[in-house]
Amino acid sequence: MSGRLRVAILVSGEGTTLEGLVTRWRASGAPVEVALVLADRPGIGAIERARRLALPLELVDRRSVDPAGFARVVTDLLRERQVELVILAGFLSILPPSWVDAWEGRAINLHPSLLPRYSGRGMHGRRVHAAVIADGERETGVTVHLVTRDVDAGPTIEQRRMAVEPNDTPETLRARLAPLELEALDSVVRRFACGELPLPYR
Repeated sequence: MSGRLRVAILVSGEGTTLEGLVTRWRASGAPVEVALVLADRPGIGAIERARRLALPLELVDRRSVDPAGFARVVTDLLRERQVELVILAGFLSILPPSWVDAWEGRAINLHPSLLPRYSGRGMHGRRVHAAVIADGERETGVTVHLVTRDVDAGPTIEQRRMAVEPNDTPETLRARLAPLELEALDSVVRRFACGELPLPYR
């Protein structure tokens, strides 16, 4: 792959991962260009972060259209911006099978557990960390995986692991996992950008 990898980052929350990735890439001169930040709901912190970072931003409110229409609008924006890799970073909308098929091998997701544990619909953010603690797990981590039709079930590309401490809460787990999330996503995107991982990924 020549030049800079054109990525889109899809967000639903505060945008801390978005900001962390962009800060890393800019500081290191990584061959990655954020061609689009796409938010799926108004009023979220990620929108303000994207504006502060002067990133190309689009808001497509998932509540304003049906799932098929939402997928069409998203796909049109991605193609218009010539996006090569889609990154779901705290993105909570479930994209329909038609979208997943169209972007097969070119969309990755970050999940806050060691998949396949603590996965599927409704398992995100604090719920995952609370379940890890409730089950008495000694280890947790993050997974970057390929997006497929089955939620959180795509092939794992990279994982990072961390011990669960006796006094951990969902909030402390989240805070301690945040650097691992950035490391894992950053690593995977750079591997795509330098051609170590093929696009589309099989």
